[in-house]
Amino acid sequence: MRKEIVTSIIAMVFFTLLLGVVYPLVITGVGQVAFPGNSNGEKVYVKGKLVGSKNIGQSFKQPVIGKNGKPEEKEEEVVTEPDKRYFQSRPSATEGGEYNAAASTFSNRGPNSVATKEADEENLKAYLELEKPYDPGLRAAQVPVDAVNTSGSNLDPDISEANARIQAHRIASVRNLPLSTVDGLISKYTSGRGLGFAGEPAVNVLELNLALDRLKAA
Repeated sequence: MRKEIVTSIIAMVFFTLLLGVVYPLVITGVGQVAFPGNSNGEKVYVKGKLVGSKNIGQSFKQPVIGKNGKPEEKEEEVVTEPDKRYFQSRPSATEGGEYNAAASTFSNRGPNSVATKEADEENLKAYLELEKPYDPGLRAAQVPVDAVNTSGSNLDPDISEANARIQAHRIASVRNLPLSTVDGLISKYTSGRGLGFAGEPAVNVLELNLALDRLKAA
């Protein structure tokens, strides 16, 4: 009996060290050497300042300023609106505000859910109100799905190329840039399908918006 207890303790200590210490350290080391960017969250810095991650979407909105010159509030929360100078990310419905990385979650609502239908209709209306003044021929049927639906994580950092091309009209007008210049940036920051065949081409919103700011600075 004593021998079995000692053997069990030795086995427990051995596998605790092997799987709880050695294995994680080896995997971490391999990740840092072979894939340092992915291992560290694909953080993006501008002049030494952390501005986001290529893997986590974020909001590109600004506070609505009231007549008193101060940000408007509703239910003790600052009211925001899309910053027209930037490409807008896919809709997000995380708790605590849009693109809350600490509250990534998916919805259990089905495609026939009334709540889903209402949210999609609201997102579609907001998208058309934002983009149609710069693209008068835009119709609801032309709006890409990713401009209306949230992603599974609610933190998708990418939008579809079709979505970006529509937004390009607004960006070009607001920033006083040739549409061809904005379209060129979209092409530059559009990634291909995973492994050449999985998924669809996507545009990283953060990288694209940072490229716009660099273009202005140049």
